[in-house]
Amino acid sequence: MLKMEKLQKVYRTEMVETYALRDFNLTVNEGEFVAVTGPSGSGKTTFLTIAGLLEAFSGGSYRLDGIDVSRMGDGERSAVRNRKIGFIFQAFNLIPDLNVLDNIEVPLRYRGYGSAERRKRAADALARVGLSARGRHYPAELSGGQQQRVAIARALAGEPRLLLADEPTGNLDSAMARSVMELLEELHRDGATIVMVTHDPQLAARAQRNVHVIDGQVVDLAAELTA
Repeated sequence: MLKMEKLQKVYRTEMVETYALRDFNLTVNEGEFVAVTGPSGSGKTTFLTIAGLLEAFSGGSYRLDGIDVSRMGDGERSAVRNRKIGFIFQAFNLIPDLNVLDNIEVPLRYRGYGSAERRKRAADALARVGLSARGRHYPAELSGGQQQRVAIARALAGEPRLLLADEPTGNLDSAMARSVMELLEELHRDGATIVMVTHDPQLAARAQRNVHVIDGQVVDLAAELTA
């Protein structure tokens, strides 16, 4: 599903070069649930933005669902991102002036679905996260955990090949975090491919596989601890 080899991301100014990712190697197979951990500033967020085709990389190769994205222009990346990737953000990123169903429909508009198809997909996705009764509510009328479930429904509505979650429980209390994590685990059991960035070792332990990032590189954590 996702294969990065010797990936580089360099930020340059007139005076200095900063490597956010250096010889970054990672493969995520279809149907996996992978947690990406590491200290602040290690490159986790940079990895996720590149994986989601939100940012270009400086060198190396990246194949998404078998497609080499290295030579794509902005328009091509946007089209692939819209078809293949669903995003779940820590801050939910719901539009406050739209109700829940309308929020879920927003990305479907960019995919060219008609009104009836958008509404059906939004309703189905909302049912999948257990919030069918909240479709006419506005984000401010929901709890944090419910807002995150709406954000997950928005990601699911387009039937993406890959779900990218950036600290999806970071703004939630422990009970709500467990609820959201249980939903992600359920989606994984149903066949979803999920890559989740998290600082929480308890949440990371519930993923199928853990990847640890330090100084822009994937490291063998066991080897680091025994070194």
